[in-house]
Amino acid sequence: MDFVTPAASLIFAVTIAASLLALYSTPGLVDRFVMRPYQVARGRQSETVFTSGFLHGDLGHLLFNMFTFFWFAFPLERMLGTVRFALLYAIGLGLSSICSVFKHRNNPAYATLGASGAISAVLFAYIVYQPTSTLIIFPIPLPIPAFLFAVAYVAYSYWAARQQRGRINHDAHLCGAVSGVLFVVATDPGAFLRLGGLF
Repeated sequence: MDFVTPAASLIFAVTIAASLLALYSTPGLVDRFVMRPYQVARGRQSETVFTSGFLHGDLGHLLFNMFTFFWFAFPLERMLGTVRFALLYAIGLGLSSICSVFKHRNNPAYATLGASGAISAVLFAYIVYQPTSTLIIFPIPLPIPAFLFAVAYVAYSYWAARQQRGRINHDAHLCGAVSGVLFVVATDPGAFLRLGGLF
């Protein structure tokens, strides 16, 4: 573990351990801790707003999220400090889950899990602080400017959420991205002044 980044290290380790345990050893964990918006909206299983963010539906889902987390969360915690980073992650996870609750509150069959919303918050907060950085998004082998990726990501997530196709919770991605930006607005508005000076 990198003890300069205790929050990111702990989240990384717990998410991997809990996901692997649920996938390969104790599948009942998924049923117990997955978030069902229908239940949460009726005051039941409210803890799953957060617990669902530490489980993943398959190994590919886990690997993609943890790869993204690894590259952006650790440097972001060094920039923000541990307390602000942990608060960002918790807010991103909570708000992205609440978006899903609001949209699917009347659908008893809908369930969701994964850290994507919180990781989107991390990614977009990182982009505010490092807008001139470049990202490599597999399988595209070319560096993409961070601010262009942000625009494309939001546009795609908005479109995909309206289509309601596939198993990916695009609402969580979009709400997480917005929560990451709003967190920086609320806690460090000077970051946007510095951001404006770059363009």
